[in-house]
Amino acid sequence: MKKIAVAGFQHETNTFAPQPTTFEIFEERGAWPELTRGESLIKRFSGLNLPISGFISACNHKVEPILWAAAEPGGFVENDAFELITNEIVDGIIGSRPDAVYLDLHGAMVTRKYDDGEAEILRRIREAVGYDLPIAVSLDLHGNLSKSFFDLADLVTIYRTYPHVDLAETGARAADLLSMALKKPLKKAWRRANFLIPVTAQGTDYQPSKNIYNYIDKISQNEVASIDLAMGFPPADIPELGPVIVAYDQSQKVANDSVEKVFKKLLEAEPTYNDRLVSAEDAVADAVKSINGPVVIADVQDNPGAGGTGDTTGLISALIKAKASDAILSMLYDPDTAEAAHKAGVGSEINVSLGGKYTTYSKPIKCKVLIEAISDGRFLFTGPMFGGSHADLGPVALLKIFDTSIRVVVGSKRAQNADQEMFRVVGLEPCQHKIICVKSAMHFVADYKRVSKNIIFATSPGANPCNLTEIPYKRLLPGIRLGPCGPSHGG
Repeated sequence: MKKIAVAGFQHETNTFAPQPTTFEIFEERGAWPELTRGESLIKRFSGLNLPISGFISACNHKVEPILWAAAEPGGFVENDAFELITNEIVDGIIGSRPDAVYLDLHGAMVTRKYDDGEAEILRRIREAVGYDLPIAVSLDLHGNLSKSFFDLADLVTIYRTYPHVDLAETGARAADLLSMALKKPLKKAWRRANFLIPVTAQGTDYQPSKNIYNYIDKISQNEVASIDLAMGFPPADIPELGPVIVAYDQSQKVANDSVEKVFKKLLEAEPTYNDRLVSAEDAVADAVKSINGPVVIADVQDNPGAGGTGDTTGLISALIKAKASDAILSMLYDPDTAEAAHKAGVGSEINVSLGGKYTTYSKPIKCKVLIEAISDGRFLFTGPMFGGSHADLGPVALLKIFDTSIRVVVGSKRAQNADQEMFRVVGLEPCQHKIICVKSAMHFVADYKRVSKNIIFATSPGANPCNLTEIPYKRLLPGIRLGPCGPSHGG
């Protein structure tokens, strides 16, 4: 048996987000598990839908766990956070003297100092242990893969679903690919497409992504050892942005040909991508008049899972203006209001300044609310993506806005609503309400499609811009298209 050093360091960085990502955020538990070290990682992550969990379960070699850390997507990773975690990983690898390394990374980390956090992690590992040690990496579908990163890694597997329900499966594929490469090194191929894809157009439950990823599954089973496509994460103003295809095989020709086949499929699909975006006002109007409920409205541009502040009030304002009946929203990031609700207690009526505290995209809503429920914010996820993982979102409260039938769940930590438990934590059962509003861009679909197929993607202003032509990019490579068939940057 070989010895495999195992570590994880995940962050999806939105360079337009106002809040920095500090070391303390990696340390604490939110929707993601807290920073975990050493042997406790084996038990802590057993059975979870995380890449490192899937790798450990599938690995038929001795695993040497070092560290795993992740933070809710947000602004630039602070230098001290990057240095502390990266140095601990590198030191752990040096100390374990492994035969190979597996890393559970994201692919879209940007720090105050480095455009490509993952490439810098690999560069430091290579500097410490050399270029002969095999390194396998699993990445998020939204990874922004640079050529430098690709050259530094021996093997890469990437999620094939969005919502990401195959995280553990992707880690397991990395374990299988590494076992294959330990017997005989694999050849590899890489290619980038020249257009960006909005996150709301990337969902693999929708076309054309559904067909593309079905094709990837097919040829990876029958033609090539491994092939994957990273769609990229557009809210990052860095040069190497855009979809990337990677393939691995014992034959260089097979790897090259497979990349070209998927690249052709991607280009053919370009005109058919649809961002599915409507205004918040139109989204609410459609939901109000719908007779087939419940209707789910996604507040996509304030998605904390893509760096949004989670506290914008545009969608709530649209609900109030339309006098929407029986509407619920979760989760609004507002620790001050959550604290005030806990102090006042269930049944109390208080005046609040709701949301709008951490961004210029919207203003607080000054209103009177009835406190209907409170919670410590600790619960077990049950949906397809996070299921089995324990969340800790701090004090949470359910507020009913006076003179409306609109209820808002406020929490003390930023977290996207990708699981119905983020309503149930305060006693709401989503399927029992006419309009369900979630702060998420796509991950919610995996759980909420069980409740309703009537899903609307709304563009209330927020820090996760989804209309790519409106993003003030300054550093993209000239000529890349801002969206499928969109205008060229710098053109």
